[in-house]
Amino acid sequence: MTALDAGVPVDALLRALVDGDVAACVTDPTRPDDPIVWVNAAFERLTGYLGVDVVGRNCRFLQGTGTDLAAVGALRTAIDAGRPAAVQLLNYRRDGTPFWNQLVVAQVRDDTGRIVRRVAVQTDVTARVDAEQARGDGLGAQATARLDLLARVSDELAMHLDYHDAVNALADAAIPPLATWGFVAVTDEAGRFEHVHVAASDAADVALADSLGAQDVGWLQRSPRTRETLTSPPGYVAEPFPVDVDSLPARTTPEQLALLQRLGLGSALLVPLRARERVLGVLCLVHEKEDGFTPGTVVTAAHLGRRAGLALENVRLFLAQRTAALTLQHSLLPEIPDVAGLDVAASYLPSGRLAEVGGDWFDVLPLPDGTVGLAVGDVVGHDLRAAAAMGQLRSLLRSYAWESAAPGEVLGRIDGVVRGLDLADIATCVYARWSSTDDGVRLTYARAGHPPPILRLPGGEVVRLDAALRTPIGLTGVPLLPDGVVDVPPGSTLVLYTDGLVERRDRPLADGLHALERTLAAVPDGTGSAGVRDALVDALVGVHQEDDVCLLVVRAA
Repeated sequence: MTALDAGVPVDALLRALVDGDVAACVTDPTRPDDPIVWVNAAFERLTGYLGVDVVGRNCRFLQGTGTDLAAVGALRTAIDAGRPAAVQLLNYRRDGTPFWNQLVVAQVRDDTGRIVRRVAVQTDVTARVDAEQARGDGLGAQATARLDLLARVSDELAMHLDYHDAVNALADAAIPPLATWGFVAVTDEAGRFEHVHVAASDAADVALADSLGAQDVGWLQRSPRTRETLTSPPGYVAEPFPVDVDSLPARTTPEQLALLQRLGLGSALLVPLRARERVLGVLCLVHEKEDGFTPGTVVTAAHLGRRAGLALENVRLFLAQRTAALTLQHSLLPEIPDVAGLDVAASYLPSGRLAEVGGDWFDVLPLPDGTVGLAVGDVVGHDLRAAAAMGQLRSLLRSYAWESAAPGEVLGRIDGVVRGLDLADIATCVYARWSSTDDGVRLTYARAGHPPPILRLPGGEVVRLDAALRTPIGLTGVPLLPDGVVDVPPGSTLVLYTDGLVERRDRPLADGLHALERTLAAVPDGTGSAGVRDALVDALVGVHQEDDVCLLVVRAA
């Protein structure tokens, strides 16, 4: 069995796997092609490959002609996104015999949040897959197709956090395989329709469906069948019925009626989207023929209604939790005070990840001795604990800064309290004192594991303030370095930020720092702090933001 690289700690889970029966390997994503750096004995027994044969190679050598490339692609997408991944793959042993591998990959991050190792656990599930395939053959093609559709709809809904996007995805995935056309309509807490999405199975009818979806929802509100479905009790079983074409002119506009007729009006099936406490809306399937729905379609639609209702409710809950979390975080961030002689602008931009909230923060502190304290920090983690720890650290910094202590002393005292009382896991922070002098401004600063502040001088020269670096707050300290000191000429601009501004999956930290410096150098002289802030956000924050971003820009007014 090959050992891990020297200096890389083996965590508790890995130690439990070393001599266990579960196959495991570790890869190094910091190296080209993410090679294996360690395997255990169970991996060698499962695959037939010895550790000395596979260390240095990417795990794809286990794949073969029967491996599902779509499953491999889904695995790669999850890994590249920095998420844990689980997938079932057909792999091949050294002697060429196939086996079904239930693969689970966990991402291991260092203190800065960078992924430095991946731990992959492999389980031979060949017997289970063979049994499931045999059982699937017995169910018949129709039942198998139904299960595939349910899985596909579930996957589609799981991809969307925006509620209306999830409603659209449900309609687009569920309606074309089951009906000529149809719609999903959801209601608010008062029972009013808040969103409707119409979908059609024939590409030629998509424009008609879009036009109907853009109409006023009065045609739905006046439908007795729709109201009956929305108020249906638990256990309600939907049945197909002929569309009452004769009653439509009385409850539709001429334009709506024309669209309905062109889409087709034979029979309909209205299924409640039932959540835990109420019916969220309806899934309506319409067939151009009066006898267009088979018993299998009715069963599938019933399953869809239950599954989709819970999934849509989960999206609502995620959004509500995220809103609450962000409200908490924003309540902990300060209002920027008016400071005579300073032009200050700041931004906090949360990432788009589920209901997560982070520990990024900033502060601007007019101090009793006439100096101004400037701070930006980041607590590791994305949860309410991180947000709460952020609030505690900000309060500690304000207390020690108020005593006019030097930046390094302030960070050292915070570190002592954090480690003594276990207030946070790990945090980074930069704290600076902006002091007016007879010749201009003197900036004194210290960093606890934090990216360096950037100073733009008049004319466009950019200076990286990379002195006074100590270990992050919460880790064992190193001998303290003197505070960094720099004179700030009039017309200069200071930028403090968290790593979300400069680091992401497709851009290493070093490249992000260079991009920040180039963008800052290109800002015209005399640009106000808000203009500098906006230019940096526009240039450096991607469309799909992966991490929280905190940005503080300061210049002499």
